[in-house]
Amino acid sequence: MTDEDELNTEQGDPVETPDPLPRRSGSWLVTAGIVAAAIILVVIFLYLRLASSPPETEKKADVVVSVKTAKVELGPIAREFTAVGTVAPGEQSTVAASISAQIRQMRLLKNTLVQKGEVLAVLASQDIAAQRAEAMAAVEEAKLNLQTLQNVTIPQTSAQIEKDLSDARANADNARATYERRKELFNKGGISLKDLDASQLALTNAENALSLAEKNAGLSVKAINPNARAIAENKIKQAESRLRQIETQAGYAEIKAPFAGIITDQYQFEGDFASQGAKLLTIAEIGNVIVKADFSDTAAQFLKDGDMVQLRSATIGDDPMTGKVTLVSRSADPQNRTVEVWANFANGRGTLRPGDSVTFVVSSTPQNDAVIVPVAAVQLDAANSDEGTVMVVDKLSVAHETKVKIGIRTAVKYEITEGLKGGETIVVEGNYALPDGTHVEEAKDEPANKGSANDTDR
Repeated sequence: MTDEDELNTEQGDPVETPDPLPRRSGSWLVTAGIVAAAIILVVIFLYLRLASSPPETEKKADVVVSVKTAKVELGPIAREFTAVGTVAPGEQSTVAASISAQIRQMRLLKNTLVQKGEVLAVLASQDIAAQRAEAMAAVEEAKLNLQTLQNVTIPQTSAQIEKDLSDARANADNARATYERRKELFNKGGISLKDLDASQLALTNAENALSLAEKNAGLSVKAINPNARAIAENKIKQAESRLRQIETQAGYAEIKAPFAGIITDQYQFEGDFASQGAKLLTIAEIGNVIVKADFSDTAAQFLKDGDMVQLRSATIGDDPMTGKVTLVSRSADPQNRTVEVWANFANGRGTLRPGDSVTFVVSSTPQNDAVIVPVAAVQLDAANSDEGTVMVVDKLSVAHETKVKIGIRTAVKYEITEGLKGGETIVVEGNYALPDGTHVEEAKDEPANKGSANDTDR
């Protein structure tokens, strides 16, 4: 009741008061409707939340993780040792002037590829040409002397000796006949003993002259004539040797490449005066190169001649060059305790240049039929540990954590010495922090051009 109603009552006037029940009934209905709508909304929200979040046990049972797997292989693996190698030419030569002369012709040759026998420079050689002509004349003169000796001197001397020998024989025969006649006369008393003795002396002198003529004839045949011929022939050889020397010097006027290669340095140029022995060029043979690398003495003890070597660098590209170790030094550097190792490589395309730095990887102590897994499959206990774990997938596609021990390591593979036997299926991608007992499935690779196809559709 309002104040106005109370005032009217007090004044005695009757007042009609409306029934309050209808007003109270309408307000209650509104309130009840709001509460009911709120309850319905809460129920719907809770229902939707429970429907989208199943129980934890049911959720765990339905989880399947996509991973990539691979088979554990049995095959060869080798210990790898890596160092930085330096490329050196397989053969290198410094070309020098063999005579002192002015450089008459030589173009700019540095960084030029040349072939074996190619003329690199020409030196002035006018004086050598004059000496060569003189030497050729000396050879001709010596040959003529030999011909004169053989055709004139020796026959003439031989004829004279034969004449002297014939005269000596005739004198000896005449003296012998005279002595025999006088001996008969002496026996008959026709001449005196003095005459007989004179005849005998004449016979003795004639026989001595004959003996001397015979000896001279023998010496002429056996010694004088051969010696004279040999002397003449030696003079020819001396003259020819001198000619060859001069021709060799003339050949020095043309500087030729000793082998095929590239000119790495040029010290003198056309118009310069080159002294005998002065360096002109340096040529390096690059068809075959030697790569030298320093390894620690602890690693070098595992290396030997014939070990396989791979070279990797930006210039080589994705396909590494392969070669073999040709030298392991028998001494170590006393300061840094390193051992130098060499390997030869064919470089027909000129991929490697002298002085280049490359990654030098030696494969040593190979193991056959080893248990091999990719590096990504192993979670090591520590960075330098020889132990770790792999996730092995069973026939029900459940991954199980398995302890393994590591043997030989390479950049992409590990040798497993304990824990695996070969043939198992292991997780190689998606294994990090993967719980033991997780259901897994093989991840499917998406097409590489899927994005570009969508772009094209748009």
